[in-house]
Amino acid sequence: MILVPSLADIAKTATSNAEKFVAGLLAGIATRQDAVAFWSLKLRSHPYKQQAEADFVVLWNGVVILLEVKGGGVKKSDGSWYSIDRYGDWHSLASSPMEQARSAMYALREILTEEGVGWYAHEAAVVTPDIDAPPDAVEWKPTHWLTKDDMSAERLRQALDAIVMKTSLPPPRVKLASPDVLRARLFGEFTRMPAIDVLRGAILEEQNRATEGQARVLSSLAKNPRLMVVGGAGTGKSLVLVEGAKQEAGLGRSTLITFYSPELMRFFQPRLEGQVIDVIPFGDLTSDKMYDVVFVDEAQDLMTADQMDRIDSVVSGGRTGGRWRMFLDPNNQAQVDGRFDQDIYDLVSEETTLIDLNLNIRNTRAVVHMVQSYLGADIGDPGIVNGEPVQWQFCNNRTPLEEACLVAVDLIDGGVGKDKIWIIRANSESTPFRSPEGVIVTSPRFAKGLEADHVIMCDLPAKFDDAGTAAFYVAVTRPRVALHLVVSADDKRRLQQLAREQLAGSRNKEAVI
Repeated sequence: MILVPSLADIAKTATSNAEKFVAGLLAGIATRQDAVAFWSLKLRSHPYKQQAEADFVVLWNGVVILLEVKGGGVKKSDGSWYSIDRYGDWHSLASSPMEQARSAMYALREILTEEGVGWYAHEAAVVTPDIDAPPDAVEWKPTHWLTKDDMSAERLRQALDAIVMKTSLPPPRVKLASPDVLRARLFGEFTRMPAIDVLRGAILEEQNRATEGQARVLSSLAKNPRLMVVGGAGTGKSLVLVEGAKQEAGLGRSTLITFYSPELMRFFQPRLEGQVIDVIPFGDLTSDKMYDVVFVDEAQDLMTADQMDRIDSVVSGGRTGGRWRMFLDPNNQAQVDGRFDQDIYDLVSEETTLIDLNLNIRNTRAVVHMVQSYLGADIGDPGIVNGEPVQWQFCNNRTPLEEACLVAVDLIDGGVGKDKIWIIRANSESTPFRSPEGVIVTSPRFAKGLEADHVIMCDLPAKFDDAGTAAFYVAVTRPRVALHLVVSADDKRRLQQLAREQLAGSRNKEAVI
């Protein structure tokens, strides 16, 4: 069964041994591909308190099952409920474990009803792995309290089957939830995109939530053997790829993540620590090992016949019959690093299901509008409301790089960490180095696919031809918090001309329509 988050992540972060144990059993269930379990969920509405936690929400055969897990003993005495730890000490519970599960079940139903999902079958159950039999009560069905004898993957599968057999039928004349919509909404409600650092303010907090499009991709992964996910810079393609790869590896499939630029190792390695997933730059791939599923990031860089043949050689079943997911940007960043053949793209597209990501979760609204105004590139609707306007800095008596370093010093003096700042020289292909101030100075080629909180762009392309426009596009779409542009008077004139050309092009398209 698919676990969200992955079993490896649960093992690292869970404090309850009982929840870790149950997670392992759920992961070990060999079942239909649409089954999924979400762990440790904070429900944002609740009948009794502002926020409550459901230990597991399991989507099983179209039924949503809320599981409350209690390790140790559970006992009712004189009308009150208690948990019993391994030392034999009793701890008072505010309500019975079954009441906790039901309360969370109703809270989730309220949330999804507000979102217009429709009626769906739901059940609440309790799992107590350490006791031999449930406490005597008439308040629940025997099938809905699982104990020590149910604690194997096969017995747990049977128990879930028994629970859904008891579920209620829908009332007459009500809207029923579509299975696909229900699954996608659960992914959207409970998937949180991982962040390496502690959240730093409202902008990054907004970016940490899964969007509707991301949830749709995650919910589709198990059901589609081949997927092509298309989205502009900042729409969260690589984050979805990471979560999708964890899903596949969690199901026991050998999993490969590959990409053209070796610099992307910096993005993937910390996010996949402890996962049984091979992360290999495309140039280092060999045909010695075949994989059950292959993920390709920045696939627009690899869209040629030879490179597609290489992918064909490492995925079991080949490209036409195997299991793969390609993530790419339609705005043709391949002009910066890599090659893109439209005919090959059209051919590969015919072999797969296509899904669009259309909400930008990296860049602030100001950056999204700038890219649309100057380049006409679609990088999704601006999902981040907070953020500073684009800052313009003019260099007169200094070189653009010198001026950019002074901007970096001002940011550092204002409390921004040196490792949160990049200077991108848009006309360069040089490898990254550190300025005397300790700030990374890089180029579009090596920044592609990565991001930084604060980006200072200087040394604009001499010409806004295909290569120059692509380099400018990559540079301005890297920042998460703020973008600073260091420009000369000539740069400003060329950018103004670029904006006028884009505006004229838009008007011509409208006239044709």
